[in-house]
Amino acid sequence: MSEKELVNISDDKAITVWNKVLTGALKLPGTRINRNAFLTKELEKYYSKETINIALENGLYSSGIDKEVLDKIAKSVINYHTNIATGISFGAGLPGGWWMAATIPADLAQFYAQIIIVAQKLAYLYGWGDFTSENVSDEFLNILTLFIGVMSGVGAAEHGIKILAETFTKQIAKKLPQQALTKHAIYNVIKKVASFLGVKITKETFAKNISKIIPVLGGVVSGTITLVTFKPMAERLRKYLASLPLEK
Repeated sequence: MSEKELVNISDDKAITVWNKVLTGALKLPGTRINRNAFLTKELEKYYSKETINIALENGLYSSGIDKEVLDKIAKSVINYHTNIATGISFGAGLPGGWWMAATIPADLAQFYAQIIIVAQKLAYLYGWGDFTSENVSDEFLNILTLFIGVMSGVGAAEHGIKILAETFTKQIAKKLPQQALTKHAIYNVIKKVASFLGVKITKETFAKNISKIIPVLGGVVSGTITLVTFKPMAERLRKYLASLPLEK
């Protein structure tokens, strides 16, 4: 695939690329976060078991969990996974046609695995219900796409999450209302974000192959992912999710 062909990559092919990266990353151990287990572990440093159990059932804000505590935990989560992401090295010779192959490069999957983990943890801290299931559902992939779109600065993703947040107001402490993701307007937003991410990944991997430097989501990677790439992405999502008054 030439650079000219990358510029003209179709939406369908871009979406295929993104889905391959997302599903490939989710195959790595530890990428799916249990909401209750995560929140219990983090909140038990500040609250009693009884308070935590009530919060898990009825919602964090409405149960008296201090937003300052949630912000503190969220920033700690970002710092922790930034350190992990910074240590991930990218090989010098990724195959040029990986985007249509059966698998994706291991290092690319590992990078996105950290993004996926952070996205879930931040969502749970800021009021979102458990949107995982026994099997990886389309709904789970779609909402991760929106979260990562926000991290990547895609305005359409913010719009999509805002619509979902308004829909989930009363049900957010429980399970994610999956029917909301099937609405035509949201579906089109998700496709748009997925296409953007797929094109971006493909172009960046191509650039890496010819320059031996991988630009990943706007940041330059040469052997390791630095603080100037991963952390701002995670912080962008944290600020956006914190601005959505889900339980109000």
